[in-house]
Amino acid sequence: MLRYVVRRLLYMVPTIFLISLVAFLIISLPPGDYLTTLITQMRAQGGIDQGRIAALELRYGLDSPIYVQYLKWMQGIMVGDFGESFQLNRPVTEVLAQRLPLTVAIALCTLIFTWIIALPVGLYSAIRQYKVGDYLATTIGFLGLAVPNFLIALVLMYFGYRFFGMSVGGLFSPDYVDARWNIGKILDLLSHLWVPVVVLGMAGTAGLIRILRANLLDELRKPYVIAARARGIPERKVILKYPLRVAMNPFISTIGWVLPALVSGEVIVAQVLSLPTTGPVLLSSLLSQDMYLAGSIIFVVSVLTVIGTLLSDFALAWLDPRIRLRISR
Repeated sequence: MLRYVVRRLLYMVPTIFLISLVAFLIISLPPGDYLTTLITQMRAQGGIDQGRIAALELRYGLDSPIYVQYLKWMQGIMVGDFGESFQLNRPVTEVLAQRLPLTVAIALCTLIFTWIIALPVGLYSAIRQYKVGDYLATTIGFLGLAVPNFLIALVLMYFGYRFFGMSVGGLFSPDYVDARWNIGKILDLLSHLWVPVVVLGMAGTAGLIRILRANLLDELRKPYVIAARARGIPERKVILKYPLRVAMNPFISTIGWVLPALVSGEVIVAQVLSLPTTGPVLLSSLLSQDMYLAGSIIFVVSVLTVIGTLLSDFALAWLDPRIRLRISR
């Protein structure tokens, strides 16, 4: 097991390097750069300030070759400096410090929400196959997969305002938006957090219910389960000891992809609900070709994804004896 851990940690180094390279290249592929967008805006406003353009080129090195810009960016990352955001005229680290913790908090709460709902519902649906509850769970699952998240957000906003006279947008009340962190602000965050968690977790919950049901049904038909029942082992122990543990593998494997799925999938939802997360900032930076901000968000989210995948692999090895046996060989 120790050899497996060390090997996986060593694999992370070239993986993260390739992620940084691909992220920066993808951001730089569209023709032009931030200055192109800025010149277009100046021309539309009636004049171009050549002095400002030259100062920006010198400050950000935009007149240098692409590999020089990449090396400059990576050198800054090594010391915790992700560069300056062209559009916001702020250090990227400040933007990430403001937006990323809330994104991670929503991601973790969404993951916990999907597990809490999907595990008992999927388990019940499998052991009560073709019963009323199974049909109901299947119907809800298909609806959760079919209905877009932003539409659910709009429906919740309508009902919240129409029947309860409250706004479900944002993560804070107006009094706490600019306030320092304290107990009141944390409680206010928790009172607003359930809306994006439910909206973003609907599709994931529905998918996990279907996966757990299918996997558990497959395990319950295997010979070792039939033999355990023949020996008179109680049904609850038969289901919980081995079949459920094996069927839960998809739950553990979701740790790695929940953050990138949230960042990519919550852009529209964040716009609808006015969420101060990385999704809208990433979209805005991509449209304006703010390469340091966009590249840094993609890089940080990708690194967190690699770390999440590593943790999920360790958890799978701990949960499933077959994986531990394969590792030890």
